Amino acid sequence: MNYAFFKKKKILIVGITNIFSISWGIAKVMYKFGAELAFVYKRKKLKNRIQNFAKTLNSNIVLQCNINSDTEIKILSRKLYQHWKKFDGIIHAVAYVPLSQLQENYLQIANRQDFLATHESCSFSLVALVKELYPLLNENSSIVTLSYLGSIKYIPFYHVIGPAKASLEANVRYLAYCVGKKNIRINAVSSGPIKTSSSYKIPFFKKIFSLYKSYSPLKKNTTSKEIGNVTSFLCSDLASGITGQIIYVDSGFSISNMFPS
Repeated sequence: MNYAFFKKKKILIVGITNIFSISWGIAKVMYKFGAELAFVYKRKKLKNRIQNFAKTLNSNIVLQCNINSDTEIKILSRKLYQHWKKFDGIIHAVAYVPLSQLQENYLQIANRQDFLATHESCSFSLVALVKELYPLLNENSSIVTLSYLGSIKYIPFYHVIGPAKASLEANVRYLAYCVGKKNIRINAVSSGPIKTSSSYKIPFFKKIFSLYKSYSPLKKNTTSKEIGNVTSFLCSDLASGITGQIIYVDSGFSISNMFPS
């Protein structure tokens, strides 16, 4: 296997919070394949942690940005430009939902404020980020975001994140048309459930995790390394003909009908 097919490619990774983050798994795989990486964190208290992560992957580009703020995204663009005049890809791995929305009855707990906040973080943040950073992307660049099966099927307790991920996937298709004029691609990877700090906040997660292993054709759970491999492929020149797609990396569970649609 050629471990240098990312040589000279510069990739911005947004959304790492800890060692369990899927985006951290992606970063490690991309580094192995030769990518030069930059990292974005949201809260100041994460700065030292993300800087330490970056050092292990030979990066000194660690920038703060709340991507729900247009002002901060503009500042991010200016600061990134100081390091890279141009770069080759964006990994958008951002999700948020108020814990109050992870209760039993979706209809009873749904409210306008939390619905909009979840959609802003999970979906519009991608649009805002691409809109501002698009001029800095080289031709043949690639953007990848992370989704989940709850966008198209009912998943217990996933609730408002499902519609938000559906919105995210729709944004991938519309953005693909816009950025394609510059030969830039954008896709989403729909991951199987992975044990992260966020996933453990979802009631019934352990049961869902077990069901995936039992009912997926490959009889195993997805790993962040597998997500990293597919994300790396999508950001490489090997995937030059793929855009606007939702790629399922879930051991085949999405072809089953374990959860009612």
